[in-house]
Amino acid sequence: MTNIAVIGAGTMGNGIAHTFAQSGFKVQLIDISEASLKKGLETISKNLDRMVAKEKISEADKTNTLSNITTFTSIPEGVASADLVVEAATENVDLKLNIFKQLDEACSKDTILATNTSSISITQIAAVTSRPDKVIGMHFMNPVPIMKLVEIIRGYNTSDDVTKRIMDMSKTLGKVPVEVNDYPGFVANRILMPMINESIETLYNGVAGVHEIDTVMKLGMAHPMGPLQLADFIGLDVCLSILHVMYDGFKNPKYAPCPLLVNMVRAGKLGVKSGEGFYDYSESRKAEKVAKQFLK
Repeated sequence: MTNIAVIGAGTMGNGIAHTFAQSGFKVQLIDISEASLKKGLETISKNLDRMVAKEKISEADKTNTLSNITTFTSIPEGVASADLVVEAATENVDLKLNIFKQLDEACSKDTILATNTSSISITQIAAVTSRPDKVIGMHFMNPVPIMKLVEIIRGYNTSDDVTKRIMDMSKTLGKVPVEVNDYPGFVANRILMPMINESIETLYNGVAGVHEIDTVMKLGMAHPMGPLQLADFIGLDVCLSILHVMYDGFKNPKYAPCPLLVNMVRAGKLGVKSGEGFYDYSESRKAEKVAKQFLK
């Protein structure tokens, strides 16, 4: 597999495109928005500049990486020569199902279709295609060029051959692939999201403030980032979506999202992406400013 198509030029999509291109693959980066493609390429270029400044790569490496990426606004045109497609669109099940229907029609019958979903069923996605044996999950971690882990999720019909090929390819990217089975939240989010949700419940119940909760988890549990800051980084809307998927999938109340999380998402306080979440990323970055507003 030498030609990789990536669907979506947002945070995860441009990171995945960056990673494949830096490893020598030809990448077709696809998004319906020219502005998103431009922004995605600018992000990749800035991230490569940081790597050059840290002497992790050379200027020639940066040039070669960028030259490996071609952009498209059309799925059929962008995936025409793809050996592997990695979908990294918004975490919305209807959107993903629609994309995979298009991919199944536009791609060669031998093309492997992967999704970067963090919680949605691979089996459900595969069911809308004529190649369920060639549909698999590749859940990269953010920021993709830095984080080593890739969750490789087998759908009910994913073949052994496809699983092995994707595991091997992930290793060529310098990643550590971990094979998991297809259940809501997989491994990473099945463990992480209840922890984040419980941290929000702890804040909601007035046990401690934002900074105090994050400090306890960083200093007491050796987490590099507190759970509330991590939620801001992931996106509170994404956290809420994953919790909904898990709650719907298991029907277990322990996965029900905290009312504070629901209210903050309704108010557009989504974390880093919106400038405000549990922390203020716009002006002062002072902890608790937004959370206290919803606790009154």
